[in-house]
Amino acid sequence: METIPHFINGSRVSDAERFGPVFNPATGEQEKQVALASASRTEEAIAAARAALPAWRATSLAKRTNIFFRVREILNQRKPELAAILTSEHGKVLSDAEGEISRGLENIEFATGLSHMLKGERSEQVSSGIDVHSVRQPVGVVACITPFNFPAMVPLWMIGSALACGNTVLLKPSEKDPSAAIFIAEAFAEAGLPAGVLNVVQGDKEAVDVLLEHPDVKAVSFVGSTPIAQSIYKRAADHGKRVQALGGAKNHMVVLPDADLDMAADAAVSAAYGSAGERCMAVSVLVAVGNIADDLVQAISSRMAGLKIGPGTDPASQMGPLITAEHRDRVASYVAGAENEGATVVVDGRSQQFDSNGFFIGVSLVDHVKPGMKVYDDEIFGPVLSVVRVDTYSDAVRLVNENEFGNGTAIFTRDGGAARQFEFDVDAGMVGVNVPIPVPVGTFSFGGWKNSLFGDTHMYGPDSIRFYTRGKVVTTRWPDPSTSVIDLGFPQID
Repeated sequence: METIPHFINGSRVSDAERFGPVFNPATGEQEKQVALASASRTEEAIAAARAALPAWRATSLAKRTNIFFRVREILNQRKPELAAILTSEHGKVLSDAEGEISRGLENIEFATGLSHMLKGERSEQVSSGIDVHSVRQPVGVVACITPFNFPAMVPLWMIGSALACGNTVLLKPSEKDPSAAIFIAEAFAEAGLPAGVLNVVQGDKEAVDVLLEHPDVKAVSFVGSTPIAQSIYKRAADHGKRVQALGGAKNHMVVLPDADLDMAADAAVSAAYGSAGERCMAVSVLVAVGNIADDLVQAISSRMAGLKIGPGTDPASQMGPLITAEHRDRVASYVAGAENEGATVVVDGRSQQFDSNGFFIGVSLVDHVKPGMKVYDDEIFGPVLSVVRVDTYSDAVRLVNENEFGNGTAIFTRDGGAARQFEFDVDAGMVGVNVPIPVPVGTFSFGGWKNSLFGDTHMYGPDSIRFYTRGKVVTTRWPDPSTSVIDLGFPQID
């Protein structure tokens, strides 16, 4: 059986005391195993990153930039190969896997402009004979802990900016689909990244505990569920680290009565069920305003009947399986619970039968959902769309703003004034107007509000430069030595 290794100091390391199973979600069969890092193995990777830091930090911006250009070309050329790896371990369809890689490469492209992004500021003659300038310098060794749902995109979001800024990186991917991290690390090595600058530590809580507490790790980036994000943020911050921890979501799509019904229904189906709903930006709540609800529910349910669910390798498949059998059963429990709480299950994905032993479930649509129901309150992370009916625009905004999460939201309308007001009123970090999944392009930053983000900066784009660097201000004076005197007073500007 294939063993998925670590990548430490430029080499694969496969030996381990413990191993974890890696399944093909489409078949339900274990096809690989992954080496799980012990504390000592994790410390070995940290030591490699620390040793590589001085030389990488001193590497010119021009040489770093050339590496990123080469990485972009390598990953573009080998995109089908990497997409096949994603599909085999995560289960998503190949087109979705290729789209994930393309969105991840946006941050690699952003990183090629690092010589511009790392420019400081300068003021001359701020006082007599005194000039001041600022620079941004790397924070040091950083840990990137990434989720199972985007095993290529999220690592590229993190490590692109972290490496561009001159840091060395420890990447800890999900143990459920760990091969993509090795593929990416070896692509960077092929592009000329020195050994030890990017290390991959496969593992579970034992490895994470070391990353959160080790004094040589100066910053931690994390994406996962809200309870874990809260814990990561507190523990890492308690150990003096800079932290950005992105948590869960409950993304609402508000549909006003004047919206284009067909466009809204297409968008809702696409955003709710793409990648089997295993997206932190998936639409999980449809807010139907006024008299559009009945027609909208009918339009969505009619489209659901034609969705093709099957193995991600089948070109006809539009949606693949969930990541594990346990997660599939958890998703199914929310549909069952919704009936018990008084909601109406319009389409029940539990009833769909599949020929495979894979972790498949059908798509579900639940109407007449209200806050307080578990199907509304919890992040399900599966192909379940809840419909909440409200009377007015104000009711819709109140519903969104009172939710504990604030990752993304969207409004569908033909009214520009209503859309502009929604953008102003709503409490969420990312907003779409007739765009159901408003993930920003790579030149902006990704992140939510409220319990969707713990920390002060968002991910990738301009915020990532601020997170992965520290500012330094230098004040200089080149006086005539003959004018030097002792002055114990506080420095004055003259």
